[in-house]
Amino acid sequence: MLFKNFMTAIIAISSLVVQAQEKRFNIIPEPVEITTNGTETFQVDRNTLIRVSESDLLFSADYLAHYVNHYLGIPLQVDAPQTSKKRKNAKKEESLPGILLVDKKNGSISGGYQLNISEDQGILIEGNDAAGVFYGIQTLIQLLPTRAGVLPILPAIEINDYPRFAYRGMHLDVVRHFFPVDFIKQYIDYLALHKLNYFHWHLTDDQAWRVEMKSHPELTDKGAVREGEIEGLYPGKYQPLPYGGYYTHEQVREVVRYATERHITVIPEIDIPGHCMAVLATYPQFSTTPDEPKKCASTWGIFNKFNNVLAPKPEVFSFLKDVFSEFCDLFPGQYIHVGGDECAKRWWQESEETQQFMRDHHLKDEKALQSYFIHYVQKVVNEKGKTLIGWDEILEGGISEDCVVMNWRNPTHGVKALKTGHRTIFTSSAWSYFNLKESRMQAEIGPRGPLSLEKVYEYQIVPDSLTDGQKQLIWGAQGCLWTEYIPTTWKAEFAVFPRMSALSENVWSPEDKKSWENFARKVEVQFERYELWGARYSDAFFRVQDIVRKR
Repeated sequence: MLFKNFMTAIIAISSLVVQAQEKRFNIIPEPVEITTNGTETFQVDRNTLIRVSESDLLFSADYLAHYVNHYLGIPLQVDAPQTSKKRKNAKKEESLPGILLVDKKNGSISGGYQLNISEDQGILIEGNDAAGVFYGIQTLIQLLPTRAGVLPILPAIEINDYPRFAYRGMHLDVVRHFFPVDFIKQYIDYLALHKLNYFHWHLTDDQAWRVEMKSHPELTDKGAVREGEIEGLYPGKYQPLPYGGYYTHEQVREVVRYATERHITVIPEIDIPGHCMAVLATYPQFSTTPDEPKKCASTWGIFNKFNNVLAPKPEVFSFLKDVFSEFCDLFPGQYIHVGGDECAKRWWQESEETQQFMRDHHLKDEKALQSYFIHYVQKVVNEKGKTLIGWDEILEGGISEDCVVMNWRNPTHGVKALKTGHRTIFTSSAWSYFNLKESRMQAEIGPRGPLSLEKVYEYQIVPDSLTDGQKQLIWGAQGCLWTEYIPTTWKAEFAVFPRMSALSENVWSPEDKKSWENFARKVEVQFERYELWGARYSDAFFRVQDIVRKR
């Protein structure tokens, strides 16, 4: 009996040791594989040198040095390959343990990396490509302290990691409320810290047109300003409040460059043929009711109440060719988002001119007319060497197979897209719209909810009952932030944190590495990182946890 009790105690102690070791790592998203190497440690201090295998990795090295200096107060030196030979002590420094970044260029999964920390060799990050090196740095950052003044003493470990999905995105609506370039950059930094790689920039809608058009400067002269908006939840109380703003070409290029350095692709969106009140405020002749006065929408949720659809007229198609061609030239990424959602077809039904166009072009219904618009824009985009993305309504009238479908409604629409052979991004609103309240207990104004942290985490990106071929068409998933009730930068941060962290683990980590219990434990340290970054966040998770503990 004594021996049995002794062994039970040993097993219990061993279990506690294992748990303690596991709790040392609070990495989000959870890596594919982590191996600890004994009790060795490596300390990062002001003498630690960051070296790179080639000059292409200098931005990543500078990024890491800036993070450590800015947030922890430890200045690190970066050793450029071309300068290392010039220093007197170059060989001696290279023999000392430090941080080495290596791009293996091995053609494996893009974004994959290996991170090794040892007492003798220091820190080695090897990426399958430059993006992999950058993501390895994000993991290293999560091994660092979460407050300044604490020396980074890192455990000896080996991490092998790579992303589950190629598309890991986050959306931002800058139409309902406008955000300055500095915050757009900050938002992109948040994506980078979470290993997300696509920024979906929603730039036009009923309330405004938010980007300069050299071909049509009137769009921002008239279409970037609204007269007022509602106070409180829709329908709320209207208040006059002139509101405007737009991005110049130079600012767009600055944002694109900033994102590209962080291995993030910007996907711009022009929403057509509905959600076009800002266009019609500028060009009322583009409407099916050109004699009625037009202005930018001053409230939300009115896509069927007021005429916001483009009429199928020659001058409209000429306009679409101009603006989408300019967008393709302005944004170097492969993808252009055409919107295509919530098109109020009643205005086409009530227009005899539109009905005649449909008869002349053998279009059986308004869904086919919507498809006609999408096909037209797709041709413009394809001629520029780009690929079209649209919300899942673009399926209604039929689309070309090379169009990418973004599923925002019920996941059944995403399944339909997959079964018709389309690459699909899942961003179903019930799981992915971070403008929804995280908890009913939140006092902040916001639309229906709640969308809890756990629900975001448990979102099943790969639906059941798909063939292996259909599963291969799932490009990935993204979170969306619509800003009807988000007028400030702090509220934008409040809405996305901590749910962006749950999204991050869901799109990056293998399913067998996901665990809500483990993630919930890690989130407590993640909150410390938000504090370190100076980011506003929702504390609904803590309130829910307190309720669970009390039960």
